[in-house]
Amino acid sequence: MTTPTPLTYRDAGVDIDAGNEVVERIKPLVRRSFRPEVMGGLGGFGALFDLSGKYREPVLVSGTDGVGTKLKLAQQLNRHDTIGIDLVGMCVNDVLVQGAEPLFFLDYFATGKLDVDTTVAVVGGIAKGCELSGCALIGGETAEMPDMYPPGEYDLAGFCVAAVEKSKILDGSKVRAGDVLIGIASSGPHSNGYSLIRRIYDRAGRPDDVDVGGVKLIDALMAPTALYVKPVLELLGTHELHAMAHITGGGLTENIIRVIPDGLGLDIEASAIVLPPVFDWLQREGAVPREEMWRTFNCGVGFVLVVAQEDATAVEGDLDRLGLAHRRIGAVVATSSDERVKIA
Repeated sequence: MTTPTPLTYRDAGVDIDAGNEVVERIKPLVRRSFRPEVMGGLGGFGALFDLSGKYREPVLVSGTDGVGTKLKLAQQLNRHDTIGIDLVGMCVNDVLVQGAEPLFFLDYFATGKLDVDTTVAVVGGIAKGCELSGCALIGGETAEMPDMYPPGEYDLAGFCVAAVEKSKILDGSKVRAGDVLIGIASSGPHSNGYSLIRRIYDRAGRPDDVDVGGVKLIDALMAPTALYVKPVLELLGTHELHAMAHITGGGLTENIIRVIPDGLGLDIEASAIVLPPVFDWLQREGAVPREEMWRTFNCGVGFVLVVAQEDATAVEGDLDRLGLAHRRIGAVVATSSDERVKIA
């Protein structure tokens, strides 16, 4: 009887040593994101975070997301250093909507075969996004799963936990007819609509060097998601905001209305939605109808504040001070119609 050839985990496609190298290389990147509340470091079975010293009646707000098929573009272009910022942005901007401060973040990175440099670049972007958002990258999982993914491909997911004082939760209950919608500029498509973006980009022949507003098309498409946490938390400390919305999948048509109570609707001024050059290129090259643009993309508006009309000028002044480009895009109105969002 023939003796079987001895097999190891590496023979099966999993390289434990590569995983350990990733952990050692990302440790200094991750530590830069730590907050005083973080207890311990990387490497434990669970991550510890002390919430006792800051909140009186803390309510935890959690969120999870990925970056969609923007991952395909990142992998196609071999550009992995900012996709992690997108991952953080998709999560922290969501929990911010309820007035919550992101506390800590965990990531899940899965691939068929671990490439150390790629993994470190991706996780380095996640750590940078957390650092810019004041959110600790407290843990995560790097999974090497042979045969699950084609060579060179990986998947990402992120998980964020935030906190807000119970008395300061933004739940839309303060929204009134007459409130003003202030749109804060996006940095580009962020991480939404990339199945359509990639179709347009491929059909146009992947013209990387096309100029859109003074930058190369591909740089505009890969621009990382804007992180609104720090400036918006500062605004919340000095202004009474009635509601906020993160403009993600569903675009302007479907996201703002999520924070508006029944009996109220939105009148959005089409003339206020000035498409930045990258969106103008997408609309022209894809012959995308205007209504489809509004429903698919943020169209240059990444985050929306809903404020009382009498407070709008003061809020806009602080947005200027904080360096956030913005414009009024519409108002809250009373409505009994089933069509609660009008863009005209």
